[in-house]
Amino acid sequence: MIKKTLVLLFIFGSITLQAQSAKSLLDEVSQKVKGYSNIAIGFKYSLNNPAENVSQETRGDVTLQGNKYFLNLMGTEQMFDGKKMHVIIPEDEEINISSQSDDDPTSITPSKMLTFYEEGYTYKMDIVQNVQGRHIQFVKLTPIDSKSDLKEILLGIDKQTKHIYKMIQKQNNGTNVTITVTSFKTNQPLSKTLFVFDESKYENYYINRLD
Repeated sequence: MIKKTLVLLFIFGSITLQAQSAKSLLDEVSQKVKGYSNIAIGFKYSLNNPAENVSQETRGDVTLQGNKYFLNLMGTEQMFDGKKMHVIIPEDEEINISSQSDDDPTSITPSKMLTFYEEGYTYKMDIVQNVQGRHIQFVKLTPIDSKSDLKEILLGIDKQTKHIYKMIQKQNNGTNVTITVTSFKTNQPLSKTLFVFDESKYENYYINRLD
């Protein structure tokens, strides 16, 4: 009985230490990110679901400033000015404008891409990978909400720079979404109109105001 108790205490202690170590690392990442006036990221995006025979890979880029962002991905542009989301689809000459809420702690929008883990998850240390000489420490995050579509997230963090290098979202339906950062620039000179929607630039577009 004593041995079993000691084993349980050891396991519980190890889990607690892992959670504390993971939190400490995530806190370092968060503080580093919040110290930048803006961030420009290039990334590779891949989506896979073997059961459905779905495989997709593309590249994109996003510029972040506070809760505002401008995202280029899959032939569309998404611009969030802090209140309204503007989805611009050049192929269809269409623009969808809607309000956006960040109330869901498990939602991962571009504006929360580097800080989403601060609430709504439990976490623990995972494996360390050597990527071309860079030591990437993975942290496993599990949604607290048992009804979440997400099964878990693996967040790869460069141990030297404290920047996020990779994010792997594993969904309950078998879909895996992987975002790998290919470039990471900070405090860039940005146009004052980058996050301002100018309707006059889209004279021939159909504008769909959803709310």
